[in-house]
Amino acid sequence: MIFSSKLIEDAVQEFSRLPGIGKKTALRMVLQLMRMEKEQVDGFTEAISRMRHELKFCKECHNVADTEVCIICANRSRNRTQVCLVETIRDVIAIESTQQYNGLYHVLGGILSPLDGIGPEHLNIATLHKRAAEKGIEEVIMALSPTIEGDTTVYYIARQLQDLPVTITTIARGIAFGGELEYADEMTLARSIAKRLPIESYVNVQGKN
Repeated sequence: MIFSSKLIEDAVQEFSRLPGIGKKTALRMVLQLMRMEKEQVDGFTEAISRMRHELKFCKECHNVADTEVCIICANRSRNRTQVCLVETIRDVIAIESTQQYNGLYHVLGGILSPLDGIGPEHLNIATLHKRAAEKGIEEVIMALSPTIEGDTTVYYIARQLQDLPVTITTIARGIAFGGELEYADEMTLARSIAKRLPIESYVNVQGKN
């Protein structure tokens, strides 16, 4: 792709660094920015810059936040005895979109994957145990993607929490095995949360498969 402007070429190069954005799509984005008013472009770039420089992670649940505590953890109307354990921030957004869950969250930051060098020390497991022990948590809902790595993580964390008086449940298998939680439709995801199972039942079912 040949450009008559180095400025355009540099902008296209930067946009194409984003996942799923090829050079042609990046070029369309840049050309669209060229057609916008300069004030609009300034607002766009300022919003991106502020997001990257000022965004924080909630000290309670590790979700994204503008302050030390995210708006979900700060909301006193949420059910503070429930914590939904998810892999990433995108899963929080997916579950919130169902409008069927009113508890708190805990973002794990990934799942166990020894082949990729991801062990328990790389995940937010210790802070989950601390919250469950000190914050009056009565139920931890395991809402991890139903993959081999996800199931391994569920089993490991369940063992780590077994010394606490906490009920551990997992989302029902409305999500197909091997599927990613963030790509499930809202109806299926809502049903999976509503019909969650005790972890013991989940383990028994998995053992028979």
